Amino acid sequence: MMLSPDNVDELHFGDDGLLPVIAQDVDSGEVLMVAWANREAVDASLVRGKAVFWSRSRQQLWEKGETSGHTLSISSIHADCDRDTLLMLVKPNGAACHTGTMTCFSDGPLTRSGAYGFLATLDDVIDQRIRSSDPKSYTARLIAEGPKRLAQKVGEEGVEAALALSSSSNDDARNEAADLLFHLIVALKARGMTLTEVIDELDRRHRKS
Repeated sequence: MMLSPDNVDELHFGDDGLLPVIAQDVDSGEVLMVAWANREAVDASLVRGKAVFWSRSRQQLWEKGETSGHTLSISSIHADCDRDTLLMLVKPNGAACHTGTMTCFSDGPLTRSGAYGFLATLDDVIDQRIRSSDPKSYTARLIAEGPKRLAQKVGEEGVEAALALSSSSNDDARNEAADLLFHLIVALKARGMTLTEVIDELDRRHRKS
């Protein structure tokens, strides 16, 4: 059940007034953290569009990232079949774990795991490079050259990828495809778009077919 203000009354809170909440990265599918929520926290999450939980140790509401800035923006919230557990699909703004890792289930650095999860990490890195406007950054220089040059670059990389796929080795095809994907993401950013929008479009088409 997708949660909304109209069906919150269908949730089954425990004897302590709480239910578990699983926060999952909507883009990478990575499970970020598990927390608890009471009715007030659920209502606050729906109103704010940010993950709000109940702290059992402090006995109070807390919005994720209220001190660190590492908020979880909510895409949607879903209740399980028993209505006693919530799955919160979110877009993380930085590390989800207080230790600095992307998830509470990893001992590694700030990164998303898995091949497709890395695309979300790459998307964040490109954002950072663009904001830095560092003249030494290839990404920042690409953006500074403007949308026409970016479009030309995507075209060039597309031709090189097509040639590699038609006659070169798998290594060459892999490298050229990576170049094409990178420049395509940067070109989308220049238009104020994200790779997620493209993935969403593919998903929409899949659902229609």
